[in-house]
Amino acid sequence: MSDFASMLQGHLDGHLATLNRLDQCGPVLAAIAEAWVTALKAGKKIIFFGNGGSAADAQHLAAELVVRYRINRRALPAMALTTDTSILTAHSNDYGFETVFERQVEALAQAGDVVVGISTSGTSKNVIAGLRAAREKDCVVVSFTGQNGGECAALSHHAYCVPTPVTAYSQECHLLAGHVLCEYVEAAFKP
Repeated sequence: MSDFASMLQGHLDGHLATLNRLDQCGPVLAAIAEAWVTALKAGKKIIFFGNGGSAADAQHLAAELVVRYRINRRALPAMALTTDTSILTAHSNDYGFETVFERQVEALAQAGDVVVGISTSGTSKNVIAGLRAAREKDCVVVSFTGQNGGECAALSHHAYCVPTPVTAYSQECHLLAGHVLCEYVEAAFKP
């Protein structure tokens, strides 16, 4: 039991240290919040994608916007490109996994939409390809990454790079910031 207790304390300490550095991300998160609200008020949508845990975050944040976060309000147009197994498997089988998000952005994104690529490394090839496609479609490009940002950050109009090299802490902070963004959006669409 003591091994678990020290493991838990170590994780809490690392997570709290990362949280204490998140204030440096405040300006970029504020810009992302405004981009989301501006797009949604203009009748545009928010499109999310990522791999693994980031795919789960994409689905989670899309659900918060479509259904609700904290208050009852109208549904807001958001989608995760990680949920349609027929598209994911057909594309991966026929063309390969590296372009699975690029193809969906090509089909579904419109100018003015916000496209959010989530990659803790910032180097996921399929996320990079999706973000490139979003730029070509004149979308607002956002990335959620770890501290280095990688090519995902370089392609983005707004890059939220969590100041930690630890993947788990980045993922935890992606969801935390995503919830704050959803709360901000909800305030703008309060009935």
